[in-house]
This record gives sequence, C-alpha cells and structure tokens, in this order.
Amino acid sequence: MREHPPPPAATLDLAAYMASRGRLVEDALAAVLPPETSSPTPLHAAMRYSVFAGGKRLRPLLVLAACEATGGRADDALPTACAVELIHTYSLIHDDLPSMDDALWRRGRPTCHVAFGEALAVLTGDALHALAFQLLARNAEQVGPACAVRVIEEIAGAIGTQGMVGGQVLDLLGEGRPELARWADWPHDRQRGVYEIHRWKTAALIRACVRAGGLLAAASARQLEDLTAYGEHLGL
Repeated sequence: MREHPPPPAATLDLAAYMASRGRLVEDALAAVLPPETSSPTPLHAAMRYSVFAGGKRLRPLLVLAACEATGGRADDALPTACAVELIHTYSLIHDDLPSMDDALWRRGRPTCHVAFGEALAVLTGDALHALAFQLLARNAEQVGPACAVRVIEEIAGAIGTQGMVGGQVLDLLGEGRPELARWADWPHDRQRGVYEIHRWKTAALIRACVRAGGLLAAASARQLEDLTAYGEHLGL
C-alpha cells in the first residue's frame, strides 16, 4: 500500500488535508465492502447504500489525523478509520428504525429501512458492525497484535453500555417511553440528562477515534492524555 506521509504542521492546508484523507477513506471503504453482485445481494446493496450516503467521514478523519499528528502513518490507521465509519453508519441505520427515531430520511435520501425494509435494515447494521471488528483485527498486520487489541478494546468500550449504545438507551428514557417507566436512570436534572446522552451517545466514540489514532502511532502517555481531552471536548 502506498505510504501517505503527513504534511509539515507549519504548511498544513486543512481543507486540502481533509480532501486528501477523505479520498483515501472513500477508496478504502469501496474496497472493503462486498460488491453488490455477491450473495446475499440485497444485504450488500443495503450496506453500500448506507455507507455511501454522503457522510462527512469525520470519525475516520480523526483517526488518521491523530495518528499522523503523533508521528504515525495514515496507512497504518486506515483499517481502523474505515471500521469506525462502518460502526457510525450501523448506529445511524438502527437509530432511524421505527422502534427508535422512526426517521424516513437521512442525508437527503430514504433511510435504509424505507429503501430495503426493516428486517434487512437491522441485518445491514449487524453486518457493518461485524465487518468493522474484522477490520480492527486486520490492523494487527500493520501495527502488531498487542496494539490492535488495545485499539479494539478502546473502540468496543466506546460503543457499549457505557458509550454509544448506553447513550441511546438514555435517549429513549429521556423520551419518557412507557415501556421503560419502571427504570429511573434518567437524571432528575434535565440539563444533566442531556449532557449524559451526548457524552455517551456521541462523544465516547469521537474520543475513541482520536485515542485510537494515537495508539496506532505509539503515542506517549502525555500525548494520549491530550488527545483524550481534545476528543471529549470535540465530541460534546
């Protein structure tokens, strides 16, 4: 794979950097997603439909930028960058479902469950989630198994019960859904509750993206501390 060295900080053109790394991510996603012609074709069509729906690719760009900022190579972080975009896409598909937000449109086009049906939308999210962890494990080829395991643990923790999924549950509790009324997890202070939703549902994964980039570059403890603070503030 061709190496992409980071530009000197003093001459960094942010727009050009984002465009360059964005193309890198797009090409990599196109390569790792199964073609629509392979069986099961409706599942693979739905995966590509959702991933290439016009997202900003913020999370993979943060992985690459954090890696390069701490002395690593973009190519070494590319599998993880693609993985976090697949995770983000799966979360949007599930968030849009009738049992969640019941959204009909996403990024100017029908949501996955509208275009492909609810059952296939659930399975599309599941498939993207599985492929993401396959890519995270594949990163061991570039950075070694110990580093890959640390990144997997970082990402998994950010999307579990103390992260993205837990935040979605708090979101449902905040809506006052009657089937969840017996649980009292929602804080009495509504401002605090909204903060917790965003800290878990959104900020946790963004923080993990930044930290993962640093881990892939063998960042120092101080660098990881700074990246963590940056990621938390950016996510909120």
